[in-house]
Amino acid sequence: MLEGLVLAAIRWGSVAPLVLAAAAIMGSPGPATISLVAVVAANGVRRSLPYVCGLLAGSGLVLVAVATGVTAALLAVPALRSLLIAGSAAYILWLAYHIATAPPLSAQRAAADAPSLAGGTVLGVANPKGWVAIAAVFASARLADTAATDAAAKTAVLAVMIVLIMTVWLIAGASLAPMLRDPRRARIVNAALAAALVGATAAAVLH
Repeated sequence: MLEGLVLAAIRWGSVAPLVLAAAAIMGSPGPATISLVAVVAANGVRRSLPYVCGLLAGSGLVLVAVATGVTAALLAVPALRSLLIAGSAAYILWLAYHIATAPPLSAQRAAADAPSLAGGTVLGVANPKGWVAIAAVFASARLADTAATDAAAKTAVLAVMIVLIMTVWLIAGASLAPMLRDPRRARIVNAALAAALVGATAAAVLH
């Protein structure tokens, strides 16, 4: 009964614009998505799954923070914002170095060398573009008249979008993986992906 009332209260006509906004803004290249492609391409899908799950968890935490209003309070503290950006930049530089120097897939054996669940979660939470993008999309539409129902509905829709967006970028990374079995191509592609990761992070920080 309660579930039916909640569903009836949702403005279904506003769901499509929210989905389109999420695809365009949250799905655009950024530190998390570029790192996902780079990690999967350099390490293969199976060895990258912990990192992917970490990105999903971290992005989910940011979404919950946005939905509950925590984001506005956090970003209003300049010192905390600077700490968030510094932590994100430091981890991304470390990740970019390891991607650029990763051996060809055919030479990889130790799963311990692949980025971890914790690393993905840290980047998902500390990703400056993620906070801004999710907050912008969250504020772009209203799905219900009451604040609680609106927040719950948008959280559910955007959680699904996060999974779909990450899946698309994972497939993009997996499509590059066969190229990285050749040592020469691996060096070139890994270096290019590492540079793209650093560039995407710099753009997110300076935006």
